[in-house]
Amino acid sequence: MAVSNLLIGVLGAIMATNQPAAPSNLVTETTGVSAKATGTNSPIALELQKIEDQDDAAAAEIDGWIRENHEFAKKGAAIPDSELNRRIRDKLDVSKKAYLDFIQRHPDYAEGRVAYASFLHDTGDEEGEFEQLQKARDLDQTIPSVWNNLANYYGEHGPTTNAFACYEKAIQLDPNEPVYYNNFATTVYLYRKDVREYYHINEQQVFDKAMALYRKGLSLDPTNFLMASDLAMSYYGIKPLRTNDALASWTNALNLARDEIEREGVYIHFARIEAQAGMFADAHKRLDAVTNEMYADLKKRVARMLNDKEHPELVTNEPPIGPDLGTNTVDASQARVVHPELPTTPAKTNAP
Repeated sequence: MAVSNLLIGVLGAIMATNQPAAPSNLVTETTGVSAKATGTNSPIALELQKIEDQDDAAAAEIDGWIRENHEFAKKGAAIPDSELNRRIRDKLDVSKKAYLDFIQRHPDYAEGRVAYASFLHDTGDEEGEFEQLQKARDLDQTIPSVWNNLANYYGEHGPTTNAFACYEKAIQLDPNEPVYYNNFATTVYLYRKDVREYYHINEQQVFDKAMALYRKGLSLDPTNFLMASDLAMSYYGIKPLRTNDALASWTNALNLARDEIEREGVYIHFARIEAQAGMFADAHKRLDAVTNEMYADLKKRVARMLNDKEHPELVTNEPPIGPDLGTNTVDASQARVVHPELPTTPAKTNAP
């Protein structure tokens, strides 16, 4: 179900609580599309496909409502959030009832569980999604996306070692899906202590493992800007900083940037690394190229760090800039703005 991140955030809040939610304040930090069932042309598969198509159409319609209401809000003519949420709930209830009815009639059809899990994922019901994924796995252990999405759940809720095993299973079943490698790499990078103990390797070997997974995923999808950015951002956590490798990775990401917003985001990253490496003139040039107002705060903070590095004799007792320069944000339609910090929790992508 290819819907906007804004829509997924709104749906999640609505499904998780009975309280009215303000769509303008509900933006998820999760990117990617949800898993869809894959089947044959059997009558059951065609029946499920019809439900999924109707679900996609409903999601697109809801997305349109949200965007339209945002535009009306600018003109002071938006409908109340409570009314918009009621319309969204009513539309979602139709899709949910269709999935439940299908599962009741075909309880042993694993693909039906996968499709319903996808719906629950997009509406923010993680526990319900997990339950359906477990049932799909028990019915059919050969669906790789099920293992990937179970791994995503374990990576967030634990046990973390279950995530390792599930990603490995997903990759074994489909070694050509880049999403699995990228998600696995993120989990390895973020849970380094667990990785050391599970695989009996040291800290630097953990980093090497994560980088190898990131590179493998990118090799399978070499034009993916977000994957290239994930790999490049990973270098921030490695001590000592692998400056040349980091700059090479950001150069690759820059070459893949799809517009000026993404390019300026990469310039911020370049400036940060070049400042740390003592490449002050280069860092200044990068910051000069950043003109979009959305980066003003980050630009100011990196400029301060650059000045402190360049002129340590002028450094005051003000609190230094920490390793994170802000919080990840997600554009309403696509997670395209990459800020110069690592996520504090895995940003997993549910398998296509």
